[in-house]
Amino acid sequence: MDAADSPTLRALLSRRDLGLTLADEHGLEPGALDRPIRWVHSTDLADPTPFLSEGLVLLTTGTQFPPGIEGDEPETYRAYVHRLASRGVLGLGFGTEVARTGMPPALAAACREERMPLFEVPYRTPFIAVARANAEAIAAETYARRSWALAAQRAIALAALRPDGLGATVAELARQLDAWVGMFDAAGELSREHPVGALEPDTADALQREVTGVLHRGARAGSSLRLGGTPFTLQTLGRGGHLRGVIAIAAGDLDQEGRGVVTAVIAMAGLALEQQQGLSRARGALRSGLLQTLLTGDPGLARRISRDLWGPLPAAPVTVAVTDAAAARADAIAELLELRVEENRGGLFFGRGDDGLVLVVPAGEIGVVRELAERFDVHIGLSDPAGYDDIAGALGQARVARDRGSEPVSAFAEVSRIGVLSALGADARTLARADLAPLLDHDGANGTRLLETLRVWLDQDCSHEASAQSLGVHRHTVRTRLALVERVLGRDLSSFATRAELWAALRALDAPA
Repeated sequence: MDAADSPTLRALLSRRDLGLTLADEHGLEPGALDRPIRWVHSTDLADPTPFLSEGLVLLTTGTQFPPGIEGDEPETYRAYVHRLASRGVLGLGFGTEVARTGMPPALAAACREERMPLFEVPYRTPFIAVARANAEAIAAETYARRSWALAAQRAIALAALRPDGLGATVAELARQLDAWVGMFDAAGELSREHPVGALEPDTADALQREVTGVLHRGARAGSSLRLGGTPFTLQTLGRGGHLRGVIAIAAGDLDQEGRGVVTAVIAMAGLALEQQQGLSRARGALRSGLLQTLLTGDPGLARRISRDLWGPLPAAPVTVAVTDAAAARADAIAELLELRVEENRGGLFFGRGDDGLVLVVPAGEIGVVRELAERFDVHIGLSDPAGYDDIAGALGQARVARDRGSEPVSAFAEVSRIGVLSALGADARTLARADLAPLLDHDGANGTRLLETLRVWLDQDCSHEASAQSLGVHRHTVRTRLALVERVLGRDLSSFATRAELWAALRALDAPA
């Protein structure tokens, strides 16, 4: 659309048939003549602001100003123009030769102070002609925008039919809006953009963090933000709780037609992503099946299928990792892992297990594992290096490391140093208390020290002499107490199994809750 036909004050002033003359362009704010005019209204009220809205140009003949007042009371003009400016009036047109000859100098001075455009409307030009010219410009702009929207939607629909429909759609949307457009997948990765690499690295990183936050919240929504001086509009793809990605546009608020074009793209992209979800489910089921074959210790089938579809399995020895991600988080993690598989063929295999995603990577190459833990805030356990003949054992180690470790990424080698008894939980303490209850009750009722004596004796490798020294009693006292322990518990302390069970019970009883 030609700038001369747009609904602005500059366009009205350029119309020769109207004969409008700008009083003084100096001192106006930049762009003051190029703001969109919503309507042109005429009134001679001294205070018309209660009946006005923002974005108007006001026309007046000045009958509200009695003759002679411009030299005596300029404050009247200042107050009048100030009221108009505060209400959001974009310009003031003064019809000359109707109530007075020429424009009052005090009015021109007041407009300069408020930096409001003031123009003369000659006697030969009816106010209705000015209003009609602006209305025609608004209608022409509306028609042009609607025509553009229809053409843009048609072009985008054709782009969606190309081999890479999503990529072509993003590129066409960027061309139509004349702005950078990016599509992020469910993992928060920028999968498509146009123009490629147009964002500054810092802005791109900040945008990805914002997108990741939107995806983590899981709610379907649109939002606007500003990063590094660039405005962005974000629109989620997919259903609430099952977001498939985000479209980001390097533009601020869009008009109705622009929003309509974006809505059409979101609908098409959402449909395409939902269709891809079915393929993703099938691919995930195949990966899970191959994982089960690996757990049997026979990787032959998995090797053949993986080589044809994703590249070779990671070379042995391998590290097995398992996440604690819930199903919703596992979908987003799986999408990121698919990208990493494409980037590093032969460096990663993964599949969904019974209680989380299982990853197989070359031993020592756990960069992708740490990336998942950091980005998705999940706990991951790592096995010791293993061959493909013991993937099941390695997965067991990874589960123990995940469940017992305290770090985002916990290795079995570290967790195993804590010992077997560290795995005893509340159930073990309950059983231990029940097993040792007779001694606890006897000590409480009689003031004896049977439980203490038993603990020291077991800790001293069942040495009566060492136990006596530790307790500060005679060794015969230790023998007498241990004999009483046997009678109270009804157990034979000469049996290694009994000693081992009582020692474990004491350790479980002492373990922190």
